[in-house]
Amino acid sequence: MMKRTGRSLVGYALPMFALVLFGAMSTEAPDAAYVQSFEKWKGELTADLKENWLSLAGLFWLKAGANTFGSDPANPIVFPKVAAHAGEFDLSGKDVTLKLLPDTKATIDGKPVGTAKLDPDTSEHVTEVEMGSLRFHAIVRGERVGIRLRDTDSAAARNFKGVIFFPLDMNYRVTANWIPGDGNKTIEIPNVLGDVTAEPIPGLVVFKVNGEELKLTALGGDAKDGLFFVFNDLTAKNDTYPGGRFLVTGPIVDGHVVLDFNRAYNPPCAVTPYATCPLAPKENRLAIAIPAGEKFDWAAHAHH
Repeated sequence: MMKRTGRSLVGYALPMFALVLFGAMSTEAPDAAYVQSFEKWKGELTADLKENWLSLAGLFWLKAGANTFGSDPANPIVFPKVAAHAGEFDLSGKDVTLKLLPDTKATIDGKPVGTAKLDPDTSEHVTEVEMGSLRFHAIVRGERVGIRLRDTDSAAARNFKGVIFFPLDMNYRVTANWIPGDGNKTIEIPNVLGDVTAEPIPGLVVFKVNGEELKLTALGGDAKDGLFFVFNDLTAKNDTYPGGRFLVTGPIVDGHVVLDFNRAYNPPCAVTPYATCPLAPKENRLAIAIPAGEKFDWAAHAHH
């Protein structure tokens, strides 16, 4: 399962299924073991989307003071499947306190709750509130503080038809040279909210695709556990998610690391408007097409 902390980009984007990769590059058709591993990974990617992202039912940014919520549209925060007036979220600085009306039933860690401080997803132990099929918690994004709502009985998750990938092509599974950073440089990373954050650069990779030398800057990770990238390429014009795709590697070995673009996958923002995804920084916008990895259904997501 993906970590939801938001403490770092790599924490946001490293599901466990992304970490199983193979060794050296091959230009031959994938063998049975590779195909089996890829299909397992793709199934886990789909399961993660359905459980953690397609089930999202809302993202509500809070204003200072009281923010009432309930099913009545007069509330600044409208929840489905609850009473017309269920309670309020009180925001003081970046601290959120939940105050429920007496008739509103909810639990935290299985215990009934009336009033509670909500530790956000940037803390060590995020507070998740359960209310029927609904689950919600506080999130912090820069100076913004909000409430992210999930519905465990989500029609979007039930009706999801699955992910779409380019055919496997081992020419897009390459071995790159790793150039570690000196710890003094940062990279500016935009997100879908319009924010830009400066993050330390772990390093960059240099590799060739179809004879052309390319570079990508890592946005997170390390030599032992693998690297995290957000990149886009010319396929973003028609075939892939325009904001960029995620790519996770295995460990760095003897100054080299495998980039398997067959396992490039879309950020959660490709399937929900309630995620706050990083976008490809200018350093990682490739001037060639990488027709490998996950595609984007433009027709089904015309609202993006």
